[in-house]
Amino acid sequence: MSTVVEVDDVWKKYRLGIIGTGTLRHDFERWWHRVRGKPDPYSKVDERSEIRNRKSELATNVDHRLSGVSASLGDDEVWALRGVSFEVKQGEILGIIGRNGAGKSTLLKILSRVTAPTSGEVRVKGRIASLLEVGTGFHPELTGRENVFLNGAILGMTKAEIRKKFDEIVDFAGVERYMDTPVKRYSSGMYVRLAFAVAAHLETEILICDEVLAVGDAEFQKKCLGKMQDVAKGGRTVLFVSHSMGSVTSLCSKTMWINNGTLRQSGLARDVVNDYLTFNPSHAPTIDFLKAVRVTSDARLRLLSLTWLSNVPLQHGQPLRARIDFQIESPVENVTVAIGFSTLQGVRLLTYETDYQDGFRPSLKAAGVYSVEVEVDALPLGPAVYGLDVGCRSGDRYGLDYVPGAAQIEIIPGPETPGYIVRQDAGVRLRSRWTWSSNVTVALRESEPGSSVRVQPRRL
Repeated sequence: MSTVVEVDDVWKKYRLGIIGTGTLRHDFERWWHRVRGKPDPYSKVDERSEIRNRKSELATNVDHRLSGVSASLGDDEVWALRGVSFEVKQGEILGIIGRNGAGKSTLLKILSRVTAPTSGEVRVKGRIASLLEVGTGFHPELTGRENVFLNGAILGMTKAEIRKKFDEIVDFAGVERYMDTPVKRYSSGMYVRLAFAVAAHLETEILICDEVLAVGDAEFQKKCLGKMQDVAKGGRTVLFVSHSMGSVTSLCSKTMWINNGTLRQSGLARDVVNDYLTFNPSHAPTIDFLKAVRVTSDARLRLLSLTWLSNVPLQHGQPLRARIDFQIESPVENVTVAIGFSTLQGVRLLTYETDYQDGFRPSLKAAGVYSVEVEVDALPLGPAVYGLDVGCRSGDRYGLDYVPGAAQIEIIPGPETPGYIVRQDAGVRLRSRWTWSSNVTVALRESEPGSSVRVQPRRL
């Protein structure tokens, strides 16, 4: 297969705060002062600004070179990409993963020629269709029908091509009833349905998608993944950025991991995703929930922290003890506290709840800090990295506070852990009883031809 995308030592630097004062005149004055080496006329004048200006002057006079690119940065400059190199073959689906701010979107914008690299070369063979943001190229006052023709033209389709594929686009998007409605009345899900449908039906050699499925429902995401697989089977190339590791592993043959603007790892999708998800698991004795992202939150109760009372990292087959602290602001009835262990893709494997064995659910009246401890005789999870979920509820259904993915917890082999399950996605391993038996015909020695004996079932 031929190479259709080649990125060679690409660097991208952004200058922050140079443009955007509000008027063209002010932007020009700021630029003119900078050219003459004078301080920004619109920055705050204080002791810190004087220090920043001195640092900026000093950095300007220092010229370090990294791979042919200047490494000297002032306080208003940042490297979004640093020395990124890779190539993509025709028909491949390449996944691109990394945390927010790692440089993924900047890379795709360079490939789409939205912006140019500071240094390095990008060689692309064929037309590119890019879907970088939801509703890119849509005009809110125009109807869905009009925006299909407008967006298709922006992406490079002729009017005849759009007419030929119009029915397919509408059917794929599933918004036929609203095609004559201005898109400003569309939900974000309808927006992305129509935008993706237009891009996916463009006959280009390369399709670039940047987290466009995040707002779609499960059915539409499944349809989009199937469409991208069909696109790749037809010989076209797909570059796919997503925070959904399940989508990346199921769709992409290869994946690359970008971290802080550099290419950290590239290879088979499952290997790269596993390394990305297990990167830097927590071995801290206490996990603080105060700044954690919550799915459910009630002002009456707030989770504070989880403290491991057993040794960390946790060991397979060994005892587990932990204490959960939470704060009550006003009376809460029938309180249950739970911890859960999930795969890094979010699939729950194991849950421990305070009310499971005896149904005990205390009603807490007084405001203050409470604690509850959990103890497990033998942790049944195999060696791997898991996501820790912690939550509280009132009664059977009402959620009080829930922190999914509060931390990544590594479980290591214990003294009795079999070697064959280490790093083999062991999941939950529970003790069980097995009985062996046999019911076979065993032939005697050749010295006794024609004779045989029946062996009765027995324990081995």
